[in-house]
Amino acid sequence: MAPNRRVAPLRREQIVQATIQCLARDGYARLTMKTLAREAGVSQGILHYYFADKAAILVAVLESVTADLNQRLEQAQHAHLQAPEKRLQAVIRTCLETAQACPELWQVFIQLWGEMMHDEQLSAINADLYTKMRRQIAVLLTLGIRQGTFRRVDVEATAAMILGVVDGMALQLTFDPQVLTLEAAITCCYEAVERYLSPQVELQLNAST
Repeated sequence: MAPNRRVAPLRREQIVQATIQCLARDGYARLTMKTLAREAGVSQGILHYYFADKAAILVAVLESVTADLNQRLEQAQHAHLQAPEKRLQAVIRTCLETAQACPELWQVFIQLWGEMMHDEQLSAINADLYTKMRRQIAVLLTLGIRQGTFRRVDVEATAAMILGVVDGMALQLTFDPQVLTLEAAITCCYEAVERYLSPQVELQLNAST
């Protein structure tokens, strides 16, 4: 018998959240439908009703964590709608705080990055997330350039660079948390990005040519 329509979305989300916890605790290699059913508190029959196989569950999990991160980024920027430099700081802080405060979300990305090399659907979801994040940052950079807060740069390339800095710092916080505190990591990213975007850099470059 098919699950109640009102219950179905909740049960599906229950399975997705259980998968996130399993990935964070045990890793992808140890993830099986049996252990997942146990974690979710459902039978394997119910598990297969919602998801045909493990690959389908992983797609739902990646969609869930990317939606979560997008929501966090939008909320973080909302308080600084007219200040691109503050919104950019909010993006950096939110990404790094999420990596530490919600390690299971970041660990899902780490666990699935390897699978993305062989799964076109996972790769497409991840590519879409990074495309959206680069566009968000590029918009902030464009606003900052127009206001004179940032120097003139290739906004697309610079957005990719900023994401690279944040991802790299988040990885260090994940694998070697004793190296830097969260606040120190955030400050390092802020300072690196702000120095790169400073109008003074453009003046120095013009003066040297």
